[in-house]
Amino acid sequence: MDFGRIDENKLNSIDFSLPAEPERNKKVLKGKPIKEPKLYLGCAKWGRPEWVGTLYPPKTKEKDFLQHYIQHYNSIELNATHYRIWGEAGIKKWADKAKGLDFKFCPKMYQGVTHRGSLAGKEFLTNEFFRGIVAFKEHLGPVFIQVSDSFSPKRKEELFNYLLSLPKDIDFFLEVRHPDWFTKYNEELFSFLQQNNIGAVITDTAGRRDCAHMNITIPKVFIRYVGNSLHKSDFSRCDVWVQRIKFWIGKGIQEVYFFMHMHDEATSPELTVYLVDKLNKECGLQLIKPKLNNENEGTLFG
Repeated sequence: MDFGRIDENKLNSIDFSLPAEPERNKKVLKGKPIKEPKLYLGCAKWGRPEWVGTLYPPKTKEKDFLQHYIQHYNSIELNATHYRIWGEAGIKKWADKAKGLDFKFCPKMYQGVTHRGSLAGKEFLTNEFFRGIVAFKEHLGPVFIQVSDSFSPKRKEELFNYLLSLPKDIDFFLEVRHPDWFTKYNEELFSFLQQNNIGAVITDTAGRRDCAHMNITIPKVFIRYVGNSLHKSDFSRCDVWVQRIKFWIGKGIQEVYFFMHMHDEATSPELTVYLVDKLNKECGLQLIKPKLNNENEGTLFG
């Protein structure tokens, strides 16, 4: 993911602190931990050939990437569904790989709906998207809808009407990027989402700190974390996120979805190892710990 990318030499000057809890969150979270909160963690794609020899065994073939991926993570932010509409048969093949596991696929809405023209009149494409993803069955996680950087609040009625047309039996999260959503339209946006039981994607990336808004509009959260190829700030940022997630667990969050991105995705698995260790220790969780095959695993964070 290149969104929010800045020159590495400028990273040390970025304030990576997370905003304080918005007042809204107190209304969404009940203030008491639930018995078994769910935390799902993964990456954006499984089809990364650069992971062969590190996350995947040497000489792993592409057709086997997913089978190996699910041994390391319990979720995937599924960007593949953003670039084409997949039929039921193709989706079922993916879902079958996770049979018997508590594994969630979180498909991104097709770009033909969200990034090409108006959201109005997209009923056919939207329905075709859903016809495919329902084949995930119990492995279907939240669907996330991203609108482009140029999609401003001037189009809010178009956006709100589209969101209101969506099925009520699927969880949705919305990611907006235009800066005006986080300034004068901040209250209107997040109030609408809360009133209509739609989540707000939180995107943590160096060059767009406003997207790490911390608003929780349903008792579930969807985080897109963008690291910087194991720069030292990546680890301290993960530490801060662990503390915020621990706080939310104490306040009654039901589900957390955390997806690791890098501008260079080759190093995403390394940072997830660090993050899982911290989450398990600080939050009393038992997340799957990715097992790396390289010799640096033992010394990478030391």
